[in-house]
Amino acid sequence: KAVVSTQSTGIMAMPINVTSTSNNMDTLSRNELIGFINDTLQLSYTKVEQMCSGAAYCQMIHVLYPGKLPLKKVKFEDKGLEHVYINNWKILQDSFKRLHIDKDIPIQRLVKGRFQDNFEFLQWFYKFFTINDSGDHDDYDAIAARGGATQGRAAAVPAKSPAARPPVKKSAPAAAAVSNSVKRSGSNTNAEIKRLETAVADLTLTVEGLEKERDFYFQKLRDIEVICQEKEGDDQFAGFVSQIIEVLYATEDGFGTAEGEEEYEEEEEQEEY
Repeated sequence: KAVVSTQSTGIMAMPINVTSTSNNMDTLSRNELIGFINDTLQLSYTKVEQMCSGAAYCQMIHVLYPGKLPLKKVKFEDKGLEHVYINNWKILQDSFKRLHIDKDIPIQRLVKGRFQDNFEFLQWFYKFFTINDSGDHDDYDAIAARGGATQGRAAAVPAKSPAARPPVKKSAPAAAAVSNSVKRSGSNTNAEIKRLETAVADLTLTVEGLEKERDFYFQKLRDIEVICQEKEGDDQFAGFVSQIIEVLYATEDGFGTAEGEEEYEEEEEQEEY
């Protein structure tokens, strides 16, 4: 069960705050969480990292509390610019303060678009939304509310038009030869396409299953890590905890921390403070 607290005034019921801990969060896969966002907002996100823009969270708050967040100021159409993302997150942060939602937003980490930071925040937001959702938004037109924008890095990058090329003239005999070749190979090509489509569908299901299983066991390891961190200062468990930490952080060839990554993360943490 989630740890929640309620606040209320004579004017309106305040949001139910959710304390994000490793023991009270539902274990949902990345695909389930992204599906929840897409279904609610009629988006077409494909990965958790796309949540780094903050725009989807802004509109989700707009769904729960219409009029409490200036959705027109949120930039859904962007070119992957970090300062645009930061602006969106600050709008969300202001709405949290206005609604008395007790949740710190690690903006500098989230805008980097790394999976784990965005996955953890999305897990918390899913719990917050479902607990506070009254279900009274069936008539909410998500596309119209955001001005018809389809947000996401992939959608934001303009496609490059191919350079104009002069027409190439083919002789009649050559064109006829190509046509005959296509007809002969047509049936074989269709069969090969169907076979490949079936193989891709099978592989997709396999990958989704592996990702869900991986996320499940990752969360278990994260729970163990949190427990160890809580006991690190306790002399009674110091030796036992250090052994567990050593196993958790052990690496193998090819799976070590990338050079410079630890230093980069430390700099980010200093920026937040």
